[in-house]
Amino acid sequence: MKVTRVEVWASPVDDKPGGAAEKLNMLAVAGADLQMVYGMRTADMPSGAMIAVSPLKGPEQMKAAKEAGFVKVEAANVVRVEGGDRKGRGAVITQALADAHINLAGLSAAAIGKKFVCYIMLDTAKDAAKAMRILKKLR
Repeated sequence: MKVTRVEVWASPVDDKPGGAAEKLNMLAVAGADLQMVYGMRTADMPSGAMIAVSPLKGPEQMKAAKEAGFVKVEAANVVRVEGGDRKGRGAVITQALADAHINLAGLSAAAIGKKFVCYIMLDTAKDAAKAMRILKKLR
């Protein structure tokens, strides 16, 4: 499995048809090749919704992200895990972290064909580093 730290950018989104499309189109025009997009309604944001993306690279994408209202989520300690999919992969990953007493702040995973990708948000940078060491040992 490949285990990496990733940066995440988030923006409030108007909770209406096309709210997310408007933000994502601005990033696409700037050349962003997003590997992760996550959106949800949330009661604690003025717009009622938010969207998070990764990765963003280069000055043109950073400019477009800023214009679209995205900010780098400094507190997002996110680890990306990818590899071959097999039954129970998510259970193995989450159990290994639980056995190490690492609490998950968030998790998103998907499988397409024979591959899987998982984004794990952790409470601290220390937890993220520890999680990476553990996950790199898994097969």
